[in-house]
Amino acid sequence: MSMQLELKNACLRAGDQLKVKGIILHDAERFQIDLGCGADDLALHFNPRFHDDADGAVLVCNSKTDGCWGDEKRDIHNPLQRGSDVKIVLKLTGDMFEVELPDGQEVQFPNRESFDIISYIRIAGDFKLTSLKIC
Repeated sequence: MSMQLELKNACLRAGDQLKVKGIILHDAERFQIDLGCGADDLALHFNPRFHDDADGAVLVCNSKTDGCWGDEKRDIHNPLQRGSDVKIVLKLTGDMFEVELPDGQEVQFPNRESFDIISYIRIAGDFKLTSLKIC
């Protein structure tokens, strides 16, 4: 059973962190954490996939502007495991997003559109959210 949470009036700025805790479902195909100004304007689309047709288990990052996707960044080192409890920390540094994974791996993705404020957060997919913290 996939879930979806949307926050539409958040206010994250450079230096802020979003801490997401939850359980990846046992039969998970994928989930996503989106940061931006709305569903059609995403500064970061963080999308772990557990059975991607091209690469198997892969971490995909992308951005979306006016409803159009940019070029995907794919990382074939996906330490996330189906059925596991995870804590993912998303850090906003201004010109970059840093995603810290449970094994200490860090995925970096550029803030392509230079968003100053992130007002939209969406967490969706094969994931059971247990905690969300902005600090």
